[in-house]
Amino acid sequence: MLTDEHFETLAKRFKIKTFAAKLREICEGNGYTDHTFEEKMAVLIDTELAERDSKRINKLNKQARFACPGACMEDVIYLPGRSLDKDYLNRIAKGRYIDEHDHLVLISESGLGKSYVAQALGNAACRQMRSVRYVRHADMCMELNVARTGGSVAYYKAMRDFESVKVLIIDDFFTAPVSEQNIIDTFEIVESRVDKGSMIIASIIEPEEWHLRIPTKTIADSLVGRLIHRATYLDIKGPNMRSYLAEQKREKAKNKKR
Repeated sequence: MLTDEHFETLAKRFKIKTFAAKLREICEGNGYTDHTFEEKMAVLIDTELAERDSKRINKLNKQARFACPGACMEDVIYLPGRSLDKDYLNRIAKGRYIDEHDHLVLISESGLGKSYVAQALGNAACRQMRSVRYVRHADMCMELNVARTGGSVAYYKAMRDFESVKVLIIDDFFTAPVSEQNIIDTFEIVESRVDKGSMIIASIIEPEEWHLRIPTKTIADSLVGRLIHRATYLDIKGPNMRSYLAEQKREKAKNKKR
């Protein structure tokens, strides 16, 4: 007979707390009396695995540093007139572009929800146990500038953080002015990910206009070419999502008062 000491050993020494809790539930006969030994073992293994996967996904989500941690594919809004096809976007979210080291480029005017969609796709990648990093382009440049002041070790470590993840999401790409050094940093990051990792680029600036933000033609051609050559392009048009969500919030507040 299993005792409290056995359950405590499983939970604390073997570090399978969820397994131990489920085993106790099974032993107490709560709904498992008709299960065979093999079926009970399957329940125990599946329960422990699901818990571990959940913790791993939560950790990846936290490490991604999303501006909107709750962004997910299930909550993407498909309004009439919004140029987002649910089936097509869900196919992209399955991650084939990551397996093939391709990129996604999301372009839209401000307020149309490109940042949310980019982060929802990042969340989908986390659920597939892939490492993700989300960052605004200006913040990435600032982070690298700060690291550079700390010496070469700090700088190269910061660069590796952007180079090593499976999916790098850069939001507001070339929306703000970028120094020549940061343009080189951006090029090196993009170059390092060729055939190794995927990128999701979100911007209000069309790829053709990125050239205008890069003074050196050779770097401009190389950087833009590496991103666009293997990219799926999503041009998001439709209603302003900020206005839509603000109106939804006002309506909920009105209904609550009634």
